[in-house]
Amino acid sequence: MQTLEMLFQKWSDALWGPPMIVLLLGTHIFLTIRLRFIQRYIGKAIKLSFSRTREGEGDVSPFGALTTALAATIGTGNIVGVATAVAAVGPGAVFWVWLTGIFGIATKYAEAVLSVKYRITTKNGFMAGGPMYVLERGMKQRWLGVIFAALMCVTALVIGDMVQANSISTMVYETFHVPVWITGLVIMILTAVVILGGIKSIAAWCEKLVPVMAVGYVGGCAAILLINAGELPGTLRLIWSGAWNGHAAVGGFLGAGMREAMRYGIARGLFSNESGLGSAPILAAAAQTKNPIRQALISSTGTFWDTVVVCAMTGLVLVNSGEWINGLHGAALTKAAFADIPVIGPAILTFGLLTFVFSTLLGWSYYGEKASEYLFGVRAVKPYRWIWVACVMLGSMATIRMVWSFADITNGLMAIPNLISLLALSGVIVKETRTYLWNGNIEGIGK
Repeated sequence: MQTLEMLFQKWSDALWGPPMIVLLLGTHIFLTIRLRFIQRYIGKAIKLSFSRTREGEGDVSPFGALTTALAATIGTGNIVGVATAVAAVGPGAVFWVWLTGIFGIATKYAEAVLSVKYRITTKNGFMAGGPMYVLERGMKQRWLGVIFAALMCVTALVIGDMVQANSISTMVYETFHVPVWITGLVIMILTAVVILGGIKSIAAWCEKLVPVMAVGYVGGCAAILLINAGELPGTLRLIWSGAWNGHAAVGGFLGAGMREAMRYGIARGLFSNESGLGSAPILAAAAQTKNPIRQALISSTGTFWDTVVVCAMTGLVLVNSGEWINGLHGAALTKAAFADIPVIGPAILTFGLLTFVFSTLLGWSYYGEKASEYLFGVRAVKPYRWIWVACVMLGSMATIRMVWSFADITNGLMAIPNLISLLALSGVIVKETRTYLWNGNIEGIGK
């Protein structure tokens, strides 16, 4: 097992070298410039995102699509992922996570534009879309669509299933000393009950859960920061300085330089907000929307909430606590930071992680089944769901380092064909944006 862990880590380091960092962050910046800083519309996008009315063809409401995408997005990447980056290279990683989220808003918007534009209606009457359809119908490269879908099937099982189950079983064991197999069994049963109902069942559940879990977690982080408010200016200085020199100014902690701070920060940023990964636009394609731009604006708010707000709050709490200096990793580091809230702190964190993980298990199951449907047809959906349920137990008992390294590998491989399509079809994205947004042709959106 140690040999396999080392091999995965070696592959992960190679994949997430300078070329991947340039490709991912470069795409974020390129699309931000081409779309005239689309982030400036975030206020209007947030207002649109709370609409629950039927606005066009689709399977779920725009709000349902957003909350389900957020359910899939807000998970261990926001808690354990940020902690892993801070433990590995110091506070500077938080800056790169946050910056990736700011520029990633443009990429999330662009993904959704293409996903809705090139979506199809399947024989059973449901919508189907995502990068595999963009690659096939937009770029006329079905072979790339097949590669993406195959990677999605595997990545969903690793990132959306095994990583989530691993994190919650570890946290419950460390907090309440419950054996990991018991936690895995409970989560497995609950997951099976919900996902067998399909996207409408998943969306209905996520519409209720996501607002509660997000507000509860952010509130807990805010409470910790208020308790330690005097240390906040120093925390911000540590994050800023660490972003450029890769080491902290206290405790003798040495990182591996700016490149490693960027590498971990950008990798964890992608894991958290999924901008450029190609997963969230699969749900955008299921939304009831009048045109691609309305849902693209709504989808872009997912990156804002996930990274610019939730990940930033997690990073501030972790660095502010100073616990990262003690060599703690992953969930253990986050747990120690939340211990600053007497008595209830660890319980708040465990509840937050439980809800984050469970919602992610639901959202990512939809990504995986749509990819399997693209490859093998509707008949593959139910078997994939049962494989998904079984992997909950497997992930609960795996080692965290091996799982995270493998997650980085599959993340990077899946992002490549999606980023290629975004760059190749950027002209289409600009044209759609000009037609509906810049010319003020969408009801409720001005010029």
